[in-house]
Amino acid sequence: MKLLAGPMRKAMAAADSLTGKRFSLLVASSLVATTGIVAVGLSSAGGMSPMEAAAAKALLAEEGATVAAAPAPAPETSSTSAPETGSSGEAASSGPLPAPAPAPEPAPAPEPEAPEPPPAEPEAEPGPVQHVFLVSVASPGYDASLGPASQMPYLSGELSPQGLQLTNYSLLDTAPLPNAIAAVSGQPPNAATRENCAVYEEFASATANSRGVVSGDGCIYPVETLTLSDQFVGARLRWHGYFEGMTNEEGQPDTCVHPEPEAAEVPNPSGYSARLNPFVYFHSLLDLGDCSENDVPLDELGKDLKKIDSTANFSYVSPTPCNAGFRGQCPEGTADGPAAADAFLARVVPEILASPAYKKDGLLVVAFGAADPDPAAPPPDPEKVGALLVSPLLAPGATDAASYDPYSLLRSVEDLFGLEPLGAAGGTKVRSFASAFTAGNGGD
Repeated sequence: MKLLAGPMRKAMAAADSLTGKRFSLLVASSLVATTGIVAVGLSSAGGMSPMEAAAAKALLAEEGATVAAAPAPAPETSSTSAPETGSSGEAASSGPLPAPAPAPEPAPAPEPEAPEPPPAEPEAEPGPVQHVFLVSVASPGYDASLGPASQMPYLSGELSPQGLQLTNYSLLDTAPLPNAIAAVSGQPPNAATRENCAVYEEFASATANSRGVVSGDGCIYPVETLTLSDQFVGARLRWHGYFEGMTNEEGQPDTCVHPEPEAAEVPNPSGYSARLNPFVYFHSLLDLGDCSENDVPLDELGKDLKKIDSTANFSYVSPTPCNAGFRGQCPEGTADGPAAADAFLARVVPEILASPAYKKDGLLVVAFGAADPDPAAPPPDPEKVGALLVSPLLAPGATDAASYDPYSLLRSVEDLFGLEPLGAAGGTKVRSFASAFTAGNGGD
């Protein structure tokens, strides 16, 4: 039952917020599935509103109406009866035969019972952080970004002194896609993701262990493979992915842009690349419309940041490959590599730090999601990139030398919101920095 709890909570939350594309998709679901969603809603710890509860009970009653409408069978009676006899044993012949007694009214059919709902899981206590902003760029190497030889003056000189530096944060691979997928789902790299999914293909065969870690080779994960976004929907929290330059083939802003199935990615005129957008690789987000609603162009970030109510609990921010800091990706004559990434941070991060949600209970994570060091001076360990946490709830200027990686990043966000760890993030050796917000603003 525990394996079903996440999908059922997500389905119930999806039914609670049907709009547009998601409504038309969910209407196609079976009545049995809808009944399951309603049953979970009636038994959830948060409960439903009176109007929602009345509608839910009406739906359950309507499903059982076909049973109640069938009349109960009449009691069986004998087709012949023995003739009435007198004391002499002869058949009585005086007067007409008495009318037979009326048959008893059939008993009313019992009311159909609603299916027994699963026991409600206790809701997690809200933590001190309620808005997380994750900004992912490429690293030129630790020393060239956060270290003494930094080529990113805004990051190292202005932003880093305001936060807590994770000096021993390391990647799982130098390519961006496997790190991004691990950070939002706990799924480990495979041969296809290490190649940034040159072809947008399904898993030929996939099996999952008890923690949900999928083995096999492929790009688009099965619908049973959940992500941090699914967890947020199931917990009735909000998420958004913001991607710079995300447009359709006509160059118009669009949502959840990805290649055609079994095809290679076509260069986007605005510079967007799906290899920097992990959410488009999960059927759990593609099939019910979560990706279409919440995976949006970066231009929408400023509007959403204006009010706490319009700011998602989890915001994932990613630039184009040029502005992420990948060398050779920018137009000739413009800033390239770490200079382009630093300029992007200097433009986007101040807007986040000035937002009401960040000032109230926010956490900014600048996480390097890939490594692209200078080929003329490669670092000794390109996967050791470091990371930075900035929050009004943390003491500035501190460092943390513990070992962290993308699984740790996922585990930490899950811990902050009281969510169960997904995939490899549930490993016994995976560390979480969430304790820094509950143990006196820890650091070295």
